[in-house]
Amino acid sequence: MKITIIAGARPNFIKIAPIIKAIKSKQTEGENISFRLVHTGQHYDKNLSGTFFDELNIPFPNANLEVKSGTQAEQTAAIMVAFEKELIQNPCDYVLVVGDVNSTMACAIVSKKMNIKVIHVEAGIRSGDMTMPEEINRIVTDSITDIFFTTSTLAGKNLLKYGAKSDAIHFVGNVMIDTLHQNLNRISPPSFWHESTLEIGNYIILTLHRPSNVDEEKSLIDLLEGIDKMVGGRKIIFPIHPRTKAILRETNLNLKNIHFVEPQGYLNFMYLIKNSFAVITDSGGISEETTVLGIPCFTLRTTTERPETIEVGTNNLVGISIENLTLEFTKFLKNGLPQKGIPELWDGKSSERIIAILLKNHQKI
Repeated sequence: MKITIIAGARPNFIKIAPIIKAIKSKQTEGENISFRLVHTGQHYDKNLSGTFFDELNIPFPNANLEVKSGTQAEQTAAIMVAFEKELIQNPCDYVLVVGDVNSTMACAIVSKKMNIKVIHVEAGIRSGDMTMPEEINRIVTDSITDIFFTTSTLAGKNLLKYGAKSDAIHFVGNVMIDTLHQNLNRISPPSFWHESTLEIGNYIILTLHRPSNVDEEKSLIDLLEGIDKMVGGRKIIFPIHPRTKAILRETNLNLKNIHFVEPQGYLNFMYLIKNSFAVITDSGGISEETTVLGIPCFTLRTTTERPETIEVGTNNLVGISIENLTLEFTKFLKNGLPQKGIPELWDGKSSERIIAILLKNHQKI
């Protein structure tokens, strides 16, 4: 069984690492399974992607399509053109895509048109927000997927509504949590930890990257200044994306608590998350990790494709206004969070389930 695995953006690397580890484990047991890793180049900054290969023991990609940035259409088209050539030269039985970035959708389309079966890890999640490019990527990818691996039972129900066959849907848990479990004993403080005089449990992590929050300069400044005022003097560590940094370059900000740092590698960033007082973010993936780590999370969005992080975990969906964030954060400071748990099958063994199912299904063919 030959599988081509696609990685394009930062979250992809976190998700493919345990899958590759599970494949290698089966290879040592004598199973006939191999993989080819294709990096589309969607994220190409070393701090955004390159360090992940070293830190998570991901093998050097067999191919890098070097697509880089562009508009949604330009990037998607470039990936499709380059990946078609890759598949012609290196045919396989399956193409495995993860998550919901442009690389996921583009490579799924190319694979299906070449009559290669598509495996989607993290299938079926939905936010209901069609203004998000990721939501469109999810829907398109799932519409042509052959084998679905889901993080929740709700995701499976979503797929059934869209017409997926029940025997093609497999609830296996969350591969991002596999990576977290496999690396918790390796996390370490970043280089600025001591010089910033950070104390465990007494700082806040801030991440922002969604266009609705960062692309308009005035609203971004208002948001940052509002967050800076509401935290009661606690330090806020903000690993700032290069695009966001460019927007603020000519701005004179008067921030007392927010400290800008470079994007962090996985091991340093997880150390910061695990030892923080709280997290403020517009990322869906981070809300999964905070849920497992038991860290209060305030998500600056009006919708989420990960409702289990709210129902079971520590996530709070607070909208995009600083007023509502301040209200919810103040409530948290006064009352704390209710006791929460960890979603079903988020136990660090999802990748093992995925590879076992693939081997079993392939033997039937």
